[in-house]
Amino acid sequence: MYINIAVVLMPLFFFKYFTAINDGIFNILEMYEMRWFLPKIHFLLPVGISFYTFMAIGYTIDVYNEEVEAEKNIGIVALFISFFPLILSGPIERAGNMIPQFKSDLKLNHTNFSTGLKLMLWGYFMKLVVADRIAIYVDAVYGNLSHHNGDTILLTSLLYPIQVYADLGGYSLIAIGVSKILGLNVMPNFNRPFFATSMAEFWRRWHMSLITWLTDYVYTPLAFSFRQYRIFGIVLALMVTFALSGIWHGATLNYVVWGLMQGTFLSIEALINKRKSKIENQYGLKSNFFYLIFSVCLTYVLFAVSLVFAYDASFKDALMVFDKIIFKRGSLFLDKTTLAYAFIGVFMLFLSEFRDEYFPKTLLFFNNKVFVIRLVSYLCVALLILWIGVLNGGQFIYFKF
Repeated sequence: MYINIAVVLMPLFFFKYFTAINDGIFNILEMYEMRWFLPKIHFLLPVGISFYTFMAIGYTIDVYNEEVEAEKNIGIVALFISFFPLILSGPIERAGNMIPQFKSDLKLNHTNFSTGLKLMLWGYFMKLVVADRIAIYVDAVYGNLSHHNGDTILLTSLLYPIQVYADLGGYSLIAIGVSKILGLNVMPNFNRPFFATSMAEFWRRWHMSLITWLTDYVYTPLAFSFRQYRIFGIVLALMVTFALSGIWHGATLNYVVWGLMQGTFLSIEALINKRKSKIENQYGLKSNFFYLIFSVCLTYVLFAVSLVFAYDASFKDALMVFDKIIFKRGSLFLDKTTLAYAFIGVFMLFLSEFRDEYFPKTLLFFNNKVFVIRLVSYLCVALLILWIGVLNGGQFIYFKF
């Protein structure tokens, strides 16, 4: 098993981390005025390498643990690892769910086709109307940090989590919808994460296929190994797990810091969880509207703070973000058209998710029993995509992983 995992990881390490290590060596040599006459080498990252590597490792461990039987048909294994809707940005599926479906008698039917198209339509709305419209503003500011003040950067930093969510969440819905049309049930990847009241709950709702993979194959074995340290063993397992998550996202200091920040937030929650629950039960805070709003906003802000390090910028730029937000305030830079269109998309997205979170059986549109209401709903979303969607073929954020 260990040999197989090592072989599976070798391409990922080579293509994803060779350039970073190579550049680091060159930079160290240049500091000491040493010349290395070999050219710097930069590789084009194979499409979806992070995702199919995780799926291959998961399959290996599941077979070893006898949770699934080893598949004898190499075509089925290849199909599982490289299934086209999932290979670019997930969800990161499990062999136990997908391989039996691949081997079953798959047939197209009207219900799956209809459900899949609904998921795809809403996925395209999230991506083209919400994510790509916000991206215009975010890229304009984060791409020119030295020219913007703290208030503008603060607004950008608060918008960026929504962009990432709509981008990856939109792609996930498209991938799940395509799979559904083919008769395959793929695991959900998001569950309204911005309504979470703690970071632990947030990570049970955000990129669920990744967090469950990390929980099953990294965190749980580590927590079991560190069980003699009790709560501090859990903290250590959390820190290692999210540090690895950061390294998986990218071979830069920024991503390591992002992972360690998430591990720290979760560790603090684990340490104070009993006392927090006692206070919540004593004062009935779990049903207090204002306390829930405060908890949701705090969770969002903590995630937004960590995402400053996840944008494609240097560590120095990330520190500049915080410096300007705290010390260099000023008037907002407003791209009125872009922000107005983005507001329409964000409002519709959060209105839909608010309904799904608190009133799931009311104000149904896509799933309304009345055909006319359903048809008008589809047309309205499609027209909004054509009207205010960004249709220039912008790349999904997670394609680079």
